[in-house]
Amino acid sequence: MYSRLMSFSVFGINAFTVEIETHLENALPAFLMVGLPDSAVRESRERVSAAIKNSNFIFPNKKITVNLAPADIRKEGSAFDLPIAIGILVAMGIIEQSQVEKTAILGELALDGSLRPIHGSLSIALEVKKKGFERILVPAQNADEAGLVDGIAVIPLDTLIQAVDYLTGITKIEPRIVDVKSMFLDDGKHFIDLADVKGQENVKRAMEVSAAGGHNIIMIGPPGSGKTMLAKRLPTILPPLSLAEALETTKIHSIAGLLPKGVALVTQRPFRAPHHTISDAALVGGGIGIVRAGEISLAHHGVLFMDELPEFARNVLEVLRQPLEDKRITISRTKMTVDFPANFMLVCSMNPCPCGNFGNPSQQCTCTPPSIQKYMARISGPLLDRIDIHCEVPTVKYQDLSSGRTGESSTIVRARVVKAREIQAERFAGKHVYKNADMSSKDIRIFCKLDEAGEALIKIAMTKLGLSARAFDRILKVSRTIADLEASPSIQPQHVSEAIQYRSLDRQYWNA
Repeated sequence: MYSRLMSFSVFGINAFTVEIETHLENALPAFLMVGLPDSAVRESRERVSAAIKNSNFIFPNKKITVNLAPADIRKEGSAFDLPIAIGILVAMGIIEQSQVEKTAILGELALDGSLRPIHGSLSIALEVKKKGFERILVPAQNADEAGLVDGIAVIPLDTLIQAVDYLTGITKIEPRIVDVKSMFLDDGKHFIDLADVKGQENVKRAMEVSAAGGHNIIMIGPPGSGKTMLAKRLPTILPPLSLAEALETTKIHSIAGLLPKGVALVTQRPFRAPHHTISDAALVGGGIGIVRAGEISLAHHGVLFMDELPEFARNVLEVLRQPLEDKRITISRTKMTVDFPANFMLVCSMNPCPCGNFGNPSQQCTCTPPSIQKYMARISGPLLDRIDIHCEVPTVKYQDLSSGRTGESSTIVRARVVKAREIQAERFAGKHVYKNADMSSKDIRIFCKLDEAGEALIKIAMTKLGLSARAFDRILKVSRTIADLEASPSIQPQHVSEAIQYRSLDRQYWNA
């Protein structure tokens, strides 16, 4: 007695097909699982046997062999419970083999036969459609997420009995249909607003430029100046997620098990703020055995905020170099290589010195010049070069704090950012570039041409500040974004001048 059906598993953020073969033979009762299963898959033997018995089916008193193919790829997770149970019932003749053709089956079983949700159902549904399957059977809690994929019938299930009745034609279940547009209705509704921040108009301007071009930004200022408050409000002025961005972000969060209950699609840009004690593996991804996405991938299409940047371990900061350039992170192990997307905006904050009062006119700095240099040297030059905008955040004056006047709201600033992004989308149409920060050296030569006055300004800056070639490219990118905010077709000298100001602050501290 033999059965064969199809299921899926995830690897990185993508899915792959798993063929589940079940063989029953008259021998000493046993339940064998082969095909490189991990501990969660091996434990499914107990869940499957209990679920079949508690669903009023007779569990076969035979030797059961379940093979998960391909056998050379490690299988993980609990999503194989339901297909293994169905495979046994097909081998017993309760379900016909023809009734599971062109069908993908997934789900974790409770001991009473009810179904529990799984991780990565969106990635799996996309692969199911790609492979040409007609339908996918998933737990009801995953139906909305899987239903985001058009072209396949998503069948929501609550129990093993319901799955058997559906496959045998006893009951009929309508495929889940999802209204994707309605999921974006709440986008843009934030509990915080840029207008909450008193004063700091120059920093707000830098944040607007950062958001308009997708540029990385670092804020330097004394404690209590509002750096964290400003960083948390950056997502409120970023453009809304497109459907493609939302789907890719949801895939990552679904596989990581971070989707909130009842949420099928991530419609707001992620904001990740890891503590400075984080390890390099937790930041970029990794792990023993199974490779997991790190914070930089969880911040994909969103913001990664690193507060008190010099307090992070040096090796943790240095692993950011490659993903900041490539927008992806490749994690290699002896037996596998996993690729994760990591197109995020890096937002950093830091004090100007260990005590935090260097350059503060109202507080005396107690640090010595060597201690300041040692503190700032925790951030390497190559990493700093990859941060487009350096912004000084001064102490907020009493007049600003006590004033009842509020600044521009996030809605107003966001509208300008969206218009600038629309200009960039039109400029880069047909290219794999979506914002100014993503421009390559070739794109910079085409779209960031300067007049004589602009060339003279940037030449002086390069000479006096000792900027690198990478910093030169960053200035041109930021200049292009400032011009886009003004809807200027060409980069003017004032745009270059403002962009240079965003590169000079770090040199002031390094040369102190």
